Amino acid sequence: MKNKVLAELKSYALIIFGCMLYTFAWVGFLVPGEITGGGVSGIGATIFYAYGIPIGYTYFAVNIILILLAIKILGASFGIKTVFSMGLLSLLLTVAQPLFSEPIVNDTFLAAVIGGILGGAGIGFVFMQGGSTGGTDIIALIINKYRNISPGRIMLLCDVLIIGSSWFVFQSPEKLVYGFVSMWAVSYTIDSVLDGAKQSTQMFIFSEKYEEIADFINLETNRGLTVMDGTGWYTKKNVKIIMTVVRRKETGGIFRMIKHIDPDAFISLGSVMGVYGKGFDNIKY
Repeated sequence: MKNKVLAELKSYALIIFGCMLYTFAWVGFLVPGEITGGGVSGIGATIFYAYGIPIGYTYFAVNIILILLAIKILGASFGIKTVFSMGLLSLLLTVAQPLFSEPIVNDTFLAAVIGGILGGAGIGFVFMQGGSTGGTDIIALIINKYRNISPGRIMLLCDVLIIGSSWFVFQSPEKLVYGFVSMWAVSYTIDSVLDGAKQSTQMFIFSEKYEEIADFINLETNRGLTVMDGTGWYTKKNVKIIMTVVRRKETGGIFRMIKHIDPDAFISLGSVMGVYGKGFDNIKY
């Protein structure tokens, strides 16, 4: 019970950190540079440039409407972490925007890239913990229910339309380009954060002390493994081979323990493109 509470607290701490990064990206780089990114924040930024209404107000109002529509159309299936993330972002955007009256960097292209990277990293942290920033995610789910169009394509189209709308405010091709640069940086960073967090490693371990190593992996890292029979062709001896798949971040602890148990162990390590099943990702196909 205690471990579950600690894990949940850690999860919410990472969501808060992600929301803070996302907020800093917008109020510190994108808004001072008059750059319109994608998502509901992009809608809020465009309205702010045109009418001076703070982004946090628009972000909150639009997301409330989308949530109500989603509940009516899709059912009350949204998790508490999504509602928490959207509420926190609305608050942070409203409070933090007046604190950054001057741009942190004067180069607009640099502001677009840095803002996109920080914003994408923030969204990535929220996604990693099962949350969502709402907005175009919800629109994609609603349309996907009635039309056989991938959510990713819908979100991309929404972002293009949102960034394109800045033309009516600035009538500047440069602003459009900076907006699309920011959108690309956000998309690339989200993928990098999520891929890095989910990347898995397959390990083949050859050791005479395979039982101790197997017990450690099974009990301490809570990962499954398979012990297979093999034959060393040079020595003609029967050997035991441990095969396991773990997250990349778990390999360091396993290496240290193997070195402690059997410094002469032979280890083969390889990255895998996807792992589906218990303890990893759900089967999607």
